[in-house]
Amino acid sequence: MELKEQVTSVLVVSSSEKFNQSLTALLPRARFDPVRFAAGAGAARRELLERPCDLVLINTPLPDQSGVQLAIDLCSESGMGVLLFVKSEHYAEVAERVEGYGVLALQKPTSSQLVIQSLHLLCGTRERLRRMERKTASIEEKMEEIRLVNRAKWLLISELRMTEEDAHRYIEKQAMDRCVTRRAIAEGIIRTYQ
Repeated sequence: MELKEQVTSVLVVSSSEKFNQSLTALLPRARFDPVRFAAGAGAARRELLERPCDLVLINTPLPDQSGVQLAIDLCSESGMGVLLFVKSEHYAEVAERVEGYGVLALQKPTSSQLVIQSLHLLCGTRERLRRMERKTASIEEKMEEIRLVNRAKWLLISELRMTEEDAHRYIEKQAMDRCVTRRAIAEGIIRTYQ
C-alpha cells in the first residue's frame, strides 16, 4: 500500500503572539494547512465545533484554564493528535497526568528540532488512527448489513413461511439478479412487510 503525504489541519491554542509566530515558522504550509489560532480553551472548543482538525497544539497556561483538561478532553472525545507545551517546573506532573489519554507533552522552553520531531510523531499517529477509523466504519457497515439481512430473512420466514435457507437464497438470488447489494434487497423486504 502506497502512502501519500497527508496535509494536516492544525489548531494552535495559545494566548502568546510570540509563541504563535515561532510555532508558525515550524509549520510549512505544504504539510500543515490550514493553521488556525484560538486564544483560550473556550475559543478552541468553539472553533473545533465549527471545523474539526487533525492536530491541536496547546501552549499552557491558557487565560481561561490551564489547558490540561482541554487536552485530555480532546484526546478522549476524538482522534485528534494533541501536543501540550508545559512549563518545565510543571512538566513531570502534567506529563504523567496526560500520557494515559494519549496527549503528547513537551516542556518549554524546547528546541525547534524536538517540536518538529513531535509533530512528525503526531502526524504519523493521526494517520494511523484515521486508517483505523475507516476500518472500524467499514466493519460497522458490514455488521449493519448483516443485521438488515437477518431481519429481512426473519420477515420472509414469518410472512411467507420460508425456511431460513430459502430466505437466505432468495435474498442472495434477488441481489444477483438485480445487480444490487443484499442490503438493498433486505431494505426492500423490510419496507414491504413492516
